[in-house]
Amino acid sequence: MTRPEQPKMRFSLPRTPLLLLYGLAAAFLVYWHWRHILDALPFLVVLACPLMHLFMHHGHGHRHDAPPENHRETKID
Repeated sequence: MTRPEQPKMRFSLPRTPLLLLYGLAAAFLVYWHWRHILDALPFLVVLACPLMHLFMHHGHGHRHDAPPENHRETKID
């Protein structure tokens, strides 16, 4: 006999205080180290460029010149 699946809750009660603690810690880090974050911002933008390139192209091995398999050629008169 199988039990019916219970719906998964996005926010569970034991996890909520931990998330609040992480949020509070992040707020204090940003508040006390705001100047350091601003100093590192140009470097973070430069580091984000390769990541954006990788994720925007959906990884290497994706061919841009090949049509998708489910693409149909349609003519518009």
